Amino acid sequence: MLPLDFFLFLQIIIFLFITPGTPRIVIISYSMNYGVQKCIWTALGDISANILQASLVIFVIGSFFSENPTFLNIIKWIGVAYILYLAFDIYNSRPKEFNSSKDFSKSFFSFFKDGFLVAGTSPKAWMFFPLIFPQFIDFNENYLIQFVILITTYVVLDFLSLIGYALLAQKLITWINTKPRTINTISASVLVIIALIIVATQQY
Repeated sequence: MLPLDFFLFLQIIIFLFITPGTPRIVIISYSMNYGVQKCIWTALGDISANILQASLVIFVIGSFFSENPTFLNIIKWIGVAYILYLAFDIYNSRPKEFNSSKDFSKSFFSFFKDGFLVAGTSPKAWMFFPLIFPQFIDFNENYLIQFVILITTYVVLDFLSLIGYALLAQKLITWINTKPRTINTISASVLVIIALIIVATQQY
């Protein structure tokens, strides 16, 4: 059984992953400084933090959602507001400069820890999982299976996108610096459309 509006969930996370957020900025910088292989550990740290965040949200407060459908409606509107905020933030974001100095002294654990802490302390991640993630789970059904499908989809695509950024670091930096408004405008527009779809289709 697929979770609620699984393909809408796919659209949201894909457009979140292709926009240069903090984890992707770190991955690009590490790719330039240490190489793609070291970035694998950073990406693993990132998705480990995401699994922990999603698990806490669903299994600590999951039963509350099934007993309080009104609360789901409230967080739907908060989630819509957050998506619109993301669209505004992405549209107004600017490319950053990256450090090109070489330092090969970091251990594998250090790379993993950096990825874990960047994702684990990201305000955007802590907003996404409580406000948006639960909206795609029917808590009146077997939500364990739905959770496994959603979090597996999330971490696989997140990991692949992070490694993709690492592999294309040099080209991405050049492209973003030469056309900073194009990717921001497209991504922001799609997020606004997704927010409108949620308003129209998500009813509790």
